[in-house]
Amino acid sequence: MIDLAVSVDAPGWSALGPDFADEDALAAAIEPLVEATVAAGAGPGVAIEPGRPAELSIVFADDATVQRLNRDYRGKDAPTNVLSFALTEAEEPVVFESGGPAAPLVLGDVVLALETVLAEAERDRKAPADHARHLVVHGILHLLGHDHMTDDEAEAMERVETAVLARFGIADPYSDPPA
Repeated sequence: MIDLAVSVDAPGWSALGPDFADEDALAAAIEPLVEATVAAGAGPGVAIEPGRPAELSIVFADDATVQRLNRDYRGKDAPTNVLSFALTEAEEPVVFESGGPAAPLVLGDVVLALETVLAEAERDRKAPADHARHLVVHGILHLLGHDHMTDDEAEAMERVETAVLARFGIADPYSDPPA
């Protein structure tokens, strides 16, 4: 079970459709996607006890917010499409176990940048709502220890992303855009 906190911190997200109309609609629309992504499994260096409840937040922000976070936490003074702030990162594999009733595991936060999401969707000829959903999956996979620093890591992460998105009728985000 996932305890999902969704906040819409920038105007304009509602333009992506009725699923993005407000925080309640957005939370209801993406909760199955979030559950499927977490169920897809942790990446290298992270193991989550099966059935353990988890918490995460997703913030639908703007480029200015993401640029500030990117500058302050990553030393990159530019917006990006999605940032993930994982609370499960470690040098050695981490196994989260409970000694009794499972306390929720706080995975971290995912923050999306509206203007960048819209620009990328237009550039790649993708539905903006589908691109935002892809970035939610991408961000959560980072929370779960997946990365794309090497070609092998990128291919593994992309396989998980594509499989999760396909369950929701969303086309492979890594395929060539239609002509």
